Parts: sequence; structure tokens; C-alpha cells
Amino acid sequence: QVQLVESGGGLVQTGGSLRLSCAASRITTFTFSTNAIAWYRQAPGKQRELVAIIVSGGTTNYADSVKGRFTISRDNAKNTVYLQMNSLKPEDTAVYYCNTQFARWSWGQGTQVTVSS
Repeated sequence: QVQLVESGGGLVQTGGSLRLSCAASRITTFTFSTNAIAWYRQAPGKQRELVAIIVSGGTTNYADSVKGRFTISRDNAKNTVYLQMNSLKPEDTAVYYCNTQFARWSWGQGTQVTVSS
């Protein structure tokens, strides 16, 4: 059972930046590298949404709401995916999670991001 641990969240003012990390354990680096990994977020009272995804070859895609502000990257040797978040807005406030493209692994606990206005 793959274990996901998200970290790096916190409280930041509008316009600030955060870098989130997602570390996967109980999985080989090869298997990790073959999976498309996504960052999701869930705001209070809202459904979980996909905000960024990176495929095994490194191609990335973003939700329109974060395009140009967020950057997803991966380090397969460390079984880790990152999310650099710049120009943060109050509407980015949510719990952020990582998982495969179709959420095939068990969810981690997430990391809280709060953007104050």
C-alpha cells in the first residue's frame, strides 16, 4: 500500500509563495516514475479538484485557475512531487493532496494552505 505524505503548507498573505512536497513511500522509484502524479485541493464545502498534473515524461498541465502561478515538478529518485505556488490568492485556500491521475493510491492527510487577504 503506497503511503503519501504531503507537507509545506501554511499561512501566507495574498501574493505570497509556498512550496508543497509530496513524498511517496512503500513503492519503488521505477513504479513511481511511471505514474502521472497530480496535486488536488479541497476547499471547505467544495469538492476536491485537480489543480496540476505531471506525467512520467515530465509534461505538465494545470487548471485554468492556477495556470501561470503554480508549477508542478517531480524528483523520481526521491519519489517526490513538488508544487511551487506563487502569487497566492485567498481562493487558493484549501487542503492540498497528491495522488495519481485517477487517485489510485490511498489519500494522505493533506497539507493546509491558508491565504489571508
